[in-house]
Amino acid sequence: MAVLPTISTFFIFLSAVFIALGWRFIATDRPKAHKNMMIAGAISALVFFIIYMSRTIFIGNTSFGGPEELKIYYTVFLIFHIALATTGAVFGVVTLYLAFKRNITKHRRIGPVTAMIWFGTAITGIAVYLLLYVLYSGGQTTSLIKAILGT
Repeated sequence: MAVLPTISTFFIFLSAVFIALGWRFIATDRPKAHKNMMIAGAISALVFFIIYMSRTIFIGNTSFGGPEELKIYYTVFLIFHIALATTGAVFGVVTLYLAFKRNITKHRRIGPVTAMIWFGTAITGIAVYLLLYVLYSGGQTTSLIKAILGT
């Protein structure tokens, strides 16, 4: 199942593209296109999450396989990414909720913040993928806690 990280990372990238397009559509006063892109972005992020969690539960996570002297930097970066992704997911749910409840005033205030957090999440997520599977050979596939802590 070595292809799963590539597929899940693609969906994070895709979600960021949809969010960027949605932001552009609302800036050009195209609310229907905005709504469609934001829903597509949310669905793409959800597909990522389902793939990621399935892999984590059934296979495990891959620890950093790069040079030992970089492991601490990778670990700090990974923890930052996880915190950003968690924050982005919470903001995303709240932003979608506000939109569907037609609380547009609050949605307009929180939406740009949510998008910026999600762009950061996508960028750091792609960087994690590159560090684990492209720049360095992945380490052992192990449980989530062991992969995060590098043990």
